[in-house]
Amino acid sequence: MKIVIIGNGGREHALCQSLINSKKTNHLYCIPGNAGTNSIAQNIDLDPMDFEEIKKFVQKNKIDIVVVGPEQPLVNGIVDYLEKYEIKVFGPNKIASQLEGSKIFTKKLCKKYNIPTANFGVFENYVDAIKFLDNCNLPIVIKADGLAAGKGVYICYNKVDAIFAIKEVFNGRFGSAKNILIEEFLDGEEMSFFIISDGETYYKFGTAQDHKRVFEGDKGENTGGMGAYSPSRLENEKLNQKILNNIINPTLKGLKELDTKFKGFLYAGLMIVKEEPFLIEYNVRMGDPECQTILPKLKNDFSEVINACINNNLKSINLDWYNDKSLCIVLCSNGYPNEYKKNIEIKNLDNLNLNNNEFIYHAGTKIINKKIVSNGGRVLNFVIRSKNFRENRDKIINLIKKLNWSNGFYRKDIGYKVID
Repeated sequence: MKIVIIGNGGREHALCQSLINSKKTNHLYCIPGNAGTNSIAQNIDLDPMDFEEIKKFVQKNKIDIVVVGPEQPLVNGIVDYLEKYEIKVFGPNKIASQLEGSKIFTKKLCKKYNIPTANFGVFENYVDAIKFLDNCNLPIVIKADGLAAGKGVYICYNKVDAIFAIKEVFNGRFGSAKNILIEEFLDGEEMSFFIISDGETYYKFGTAQDHKRVFEGDKGENTGGMGAYSPSRLENEKLNQKILNNIINPTLKGLKELDTKFKGFLYAGLMIVKEEPFLIEYNVRMGDPECQTILPKLKNDFSEVINACINNNLKSINLDWYNDKSLCIVLCSNGYPNEYKKNIEIKNLDNLNLNNNEFIYHAGTKIINKKIVSNGGRVLNFVIRSKNFRENRDKIINLIKKLNWSNGFYRKDIGYKVID
């Protein structure tokens, strides 16, 4: 099979690595890719949002499957566009992608189908949003409605901070904001829960715990993710069934009643409060860096799984997993998630000797004059799978120290809730 991966982050490098390991993958392309995907796939310098050019490339090169990594092309309707030309795509259509594209769409779905979530209010202007604060218990959560690369969420412990957050959202910090979501703060522990679906059949596809905050101890600003581990320490069969019965099933039912189906990865960001799951948000693709921790645990031929999904035949696959612990630490550019320098050379990568089940997935990298340089805030993902979380973390930190990239920083406490 000829396969195209759309995206240029650590998630896409992990997807490429899993697909290139398949005996059925003849040629792999990545649009636009990064320095890491360049070593195992053919990078194609196209804009992931230029659907017409992607269509032309797919048709010219007789591509069998397109796998969409990031959320923005999905929310903008790339699946609908390519399927008009009978191109097979792994990912949800534009309507289903509203689960991530609009937090308010999801909240209304929750209300209609009694999906447990935080109580909320939706406001179209600054004045009404500020008035609502007078009747709120603190802390309070304020969210931009659309996509914000994992950063459009404020947890406010006083009214001054809440007013500041509302101003930032309406002033366009995360793009044009017609609406703002204000919801109650749920005091619990977060959990990432994944399924894979062909529109009729779905399977659970692992759990993880993401560390969003930039500093150790889960302090500081939100980021796209500083690291993750899988499985979540909260996972158990009883909780899994609650999540499927109370959250996933009614969501898929709601989509069907909108005359659409969900095909692809669905990622439920949950808050577990006294062993009860509440939906925080949906993502309509694999998480990043959760994808990097989960895919190395999959025993199946990943291309067979993707192909079965696209052909509405997921029921023919039995997912098989390694019973291991996986942990990822993200090496970031100094200054992230705010201002940081790009095009800083990353030396010594070739000097890092990786054993089996040890991976370095590139995220914000590119090649200039045959040298690998930084090209983003989150630069490299170090992942190790073994029987022990602590062993994974210690080995990763040793690898990062050996790399000795002076322009980078990382959190040394990823997985602290399952290690310390």
